[in-house]
Amino acid sequence: MKKSMFIILSCILPLTLVAQRTIKKDSINQQPNIVLILADDVALMDFGAYGGEASTPNINRLANQGMMFTNYHASPMCAPSRAMLITGSDSHLTGVPNLPIFLPPEYISKPGYEGILNNKVQTIATRLKNNGYRTYITGKWHLGHTETTLPSKRGFDRTFILDASGADNWEHKPYLATQEAKPPWYQDGKLVDLPDDFYSSKTYVDKMISFMNEEPKKEEPFFAFLSFQAIHIPVQAPKEFVAKYKGVYDAGWEEMKQRRFKKAIELGIIPADAKQTEILSRFEQWENIMEEEKQIASNDMAVNAAMLEAMDFHIGRYLKYLEENGMMENTIFIVTSDNGPEGSDPSLLTGSKQWMWYNENHRDQNRLGEKGYFGFIGPQFASAAAGPSSFFKFYAGEGGLRVPLIFSGKNIPQGKSNAFSFITDIAPTMLDLAGINSQNNTSTNLITGHSLFPIIQKDTNQIYAPDETIGMEAAGQAALFKGDYKLVKNGKPYGDAIWRMYNLKKDPGETKNLSKSNPKLFNELKVDYKNYVTKYNVLEMPDDYETLEEITNKVRRSLIPWLIGFIIFIIGFFILLRKMYRKNNT
Repeated sequence: MKKSMFIILSCILPLTLVAQRTIKKDSINQQPNIVLILADDVALMDFGAYGGEASTPNINRLANQGMMFTNYHASPMCAPSRAMLITGSDSHLTGVPNLPIFLPPEYISKPGYEGILNNKVQTIATRLKNNGYRTYITGKWHLGHTETTLPSKRGFDRTFILDASGADNWEHKPYLATQEAKPPWYQDGKLVDLPDDFYSSKTYVDKMISFMNEEPKKEEPFFAFLSFQAIHIPVQAPKEFVAKYKGVYDAGWEEMKQRRFKKAIELGIIPADAKQTEILSRFEQWENIMEEEKQIASNDMAVNAAMLEAMDFHIGRYLKYLEENGMMENTIFIVTSDNGPEGSDPSLLTGSKQWMWYNENHRDQNRLGEKGYFGFIGPQFASAAAGPSSFFKFYAGEGGLRVPLIFSGKNIPQGKSNAFSFITDIAPTMLDLAGINSQNNTSTNLITGHSLFPIIQKDTNQIYAPDETIGMEAAGQAALFKGDYKLVKNGKPYGDAIWRMYNLKKDPGETKNLSKSNPKLFNELKVDYKNYVTKYNVLEMPDDYETLEEITNKVRRSLIPWLIGFIIFIIGFFILLRKMYRKNNT
């Protein structure tokens, strides 16, 4: 009897062990879920894990458990960045190399400058869907709403999106005079209105959870793209998030810039001997502005931080949903931003006060962040938010391009990488993480980025060769990276459109122009940039081009019909009064 039991067990045990190994192997090889979280206008150091003031515990958790990149770059503008992010292709190949609002009229009809996603490139959603993934997107799209450009036509199964550069976070209304009265929101390809309890970060997570609950094929892997409006203008947040940040920024922009610079050294984001950029010297000093202006500026920064925390809070709701439904363990998270901090000052635009009144916006300091509040941090605090970097959104300085990037989740080791990386690298990395060949460069592929998979797996500490060039251009702002060096041109109003060269490894703050001390390399990089222009059909902007002037002209043109209508109303009103007066006196 004992002998028979021994024989049976000796047969069963190896089979059991094989089965266990097979289950473990299958679990490892199972295609992971992928969640792409895109924040809007978030600086490199805005998240708590990168040294920012805002409380972002959920993003911090992902960062601390995964891989943080500190030398990752995007475009300085949202739409080109988004086009590159979801295709892996240079923005000039996608049809979205610029923001349409910044294009001079004579450029709008130029091939490649349509401002909407063309059919030459494939989205990551299409590629993943073709390989068995369920695909969802909620949030800002801004790549077109034609029959071929809505996300429902570009690989996404379920969609709830805003197809505009931005919008109000509380109501269905615009944030710019050039926008239509009701910015276009679409769900599954059809125009929709907003729910009564709408707040952008909340609703995007609500919709994502709803889509996933309604999914009939829950056994298949999924790709979820959460594309937040936080912290795009207008900065708005529920009051319960705002209160804790009142007073945090009262010391002003110079103090904040210095604090983030020191924190960047402490965290190893920049070398200990790096020099601080002097970009703030171009602006008025904090001590020289009126107390009322100081309070308003500090309050706007409080709302800005609160908006970040509110986004993180709702990300936390989504993480909890995944955990409660057993999906967390097999999920990879990617968290990043489309460009650096927003430095625009809407009050400088012609007719801005009149338009804000007409649009029922306010700057009431007793209703910070609430419905109707129109917050913005301005160029000084945007410069400060950029920390060790120079410039901010809309500029090719590191402050406009260098943003956070986090990979976390299944099989992602803990660590930090300062390897140069670019926004076109994300799509091929997602393909590799999904077990799909990202190097299949057919005529319909056009992926120009490199997969970061070898860095994530710690097989290498760089993916670009020292002599490899990476070009970038948007609205005349231009840069070219090669090894440790960067060629850069920042346009007006805060730049001068003059080419400069920096060694980013030693000088991440772009403080020492090397164009004259190393003219050979400087000229070599300029030739490299010309080759980039030729290869990708980049159109150079006119010599007198200025983004602020271009948008001002468009705002003026958009206000003309409103002003004419207002004048006609006034004339009609006085004619009516005159008729009533005559009638009463006859």
